[in-house]
Amino acid sequence: MSVSNDVPSGEPIRGLAPDQEAVEAALVERVVASFDGCGSPRLRELMVGLTRHLHAFIREVRLSEEEWGAAIDFLTRAGHITNDVRQEFVLLSDALGASMQTINVNNASYRNATEATVFGPFFVEDATHVELGGDLAFGAPGEPCWVEGRVTDTDGRPLAGARIEVWEADADGLYDVQYDAAKRAARGHLFSDVDGSYRFWALTPTPYPIPDDGPVGQLLDAVGRSPLRAAHLHFMVSHEGARTLVTHIFPEGDPIGVRDAVFGLKESLVKPFAQQPAGTPTPDGRPLDGTWSRVRFDIVLAPAGA
Repeated sequence: MSVSNDVPSGEPIRGLAPDQEAVEAALVERVVASFDGCGSPRLRELMVGLTRHLHAFIREVRLSEEEWGAAIDFLTRAGHITNDVRQEFVLLSDALGASMQTINVNNASYRNATEATVFGPFFVEDATHVELGGDLAFGAPGEPCWVEGRVTDTDGRPLAGARIEVWEADADGLYDVQYDAAKRAARGHLFSDVDGSYRFWALTPTPYPIPDDGPVGQLLDAVGRSPLRAAHLHFMVSHEGARTLVTHIFPEGDPIGVRDAVFGLKESLVKPFAQQPAGTPTPDGRPLDGTWSRVRFDIVLAPAGA
């Protein structure tokens, strides 16, 4: 649904002298008018909306020149720390809830389809293919976890050959690429079976902090917020004719829970990760010396365009 470009300038700023109010409001209209020649109606809509909201923020909080300078410095430092592995602007978007809100806007609920959540900054395209029942931990430290489920459409029909991308942090709270950009562990992709089923070994998820040694971490510290993410396992699931799903599953009982630093937790995605004592037989007969866990996650894909 398109939003009109003719967004009102807002109510006059309380306590502002009429002459000053007129000067500030006139500038907003001049900037808005500068986009009149834009050949793309959608780009004009975006720029006009951004301009009005940005100017409204500056005027409402009476932003000082020093504060605006600090904001520019913050963004500059975020750019300097960003590289092929680390995306500080994704972290900023996540930490402000902007990523999650964009997900909400673009993934409207549809019948019983699995809910989407944030993508995160650590997905890579070249994850190793693993066979059904394979181990995508590839030696990463952590407790083994057996993951299984089915991929279906919203009418319950199995979706064979769905591509399932999986990635997660290890028990030390780090993703493979944080050790070495070329390293591949605790991630992989597989395809659902003819009946839509899938299964693999991964690691039991544990909480970890988002990278907090840069500008975003400093911001969270300044406002008294924790950088910790709730424990989770990432999924991206795609199938012809279906809306691609980006989501996580979260273990029950995680003390971080809704205080997740990027606001990604949704109650429907919280799953029981059943702890198994050492010596408990595994589903595939794999010998394990210690404890392990298991979880079931049935995935329902909405139709494309829904």
